[in-house]
Amino acid sequence: MKVGIISDTTASIPQNLINELEIEIVPYYVIRGLETLRDMIDVQPAAFAQYLLTTQTLPTTSNPSPGDYVNAILRLAEHSLEIVALTMTSKGSGAYQSCLAAVNMLRERLPKLNMEVIDTLAVAMAHGWATIEAARAAKQGLSMTEVINKARQTAANAMMIMTADTLRYLYMGGRIGRAQHLVGSLLNIKPIIGMKDGIIVPLATERTRAKAYSRMVELMKEKLGNVTRIKVAFMHVAALDQLEHLKDLIKHQFDCVECLTTDLSPALAVHSGPGTVGLSFIPAQS
Repeated sequence: MKVGIISDTTASIPQNLINELEIEIVPYYVIRGLETLRDMIDVQPAAFAQYLLTTQTLPTTSNPSPGDYVNAILRLAEHSLEIVALTMTSKGSGAYQSCLAAVNMLRERLPKLNMEVIDTLAVAMAHGWATIEAARAAKQGLSMTEVINKARQTAANAMMIMTADTLRYLYMGGRIGRAQHLVGSLLNIKPIIGMKDGIIVPLATERTRAKAYSRMVELMKEKLGNVTRIKVAFMHVAALDQLEHLKDLIKHQFDCVECLTTDLSPALAVHSGPGTVGLSFIPAQS
């Protein structure tokens, strides 16, 4: 029996890969007024992006409950009692703790369960790449230890860089103050963000999209050093046209041995808003 893999919707993995690699996906929640919507089930990226353009009050989000993970584990346990779960950074969400709680809840019911819960310290497709590579290792029939090592190694090497079209959603979500929002909007600032030690951090600011994209390439080169062969996932929130410009730039600078395109899930899109574009990448093995 191959090792089972669990992840969640915020990894923003393309659906065809979820199906192909048989990844068990647990949904986050988007709370909009009195509605509690399951991410990527009850609410889809395109419609949600249109909603964000008009709303004056941002929805909130919530991580999966221990019960959600219990159900996912039980589904996989019908075929394998060796399971690896990967969560987004524990420094930005409670999913890691929820999953650990689920494992503890099942100890008596599934005494033979061998399960590892990995905090990727990443978000979006940086988390997604770790999941994909772990699932590929599992599909090849590698051992539990090998799958875990692949997941941890990929998560450690993955990098995420994104730029938002506007500071409006960062302001509405309480992540920057009104003064920053007003000055930034006046100057048409394009913030560039990434991850460090599991926390979202500012990497740079530029005045135009073109300059932001060029800066993103510079940041990639700093991260990769002499490495030019990469696997890259391009992500966006209702900005596929803009994403094409970024793709062209990256493909001219790097040897992209695998190239994916995906929507950010609504549970992530709410924090950056329509117009967001970004990428997550890992070095490709020789």
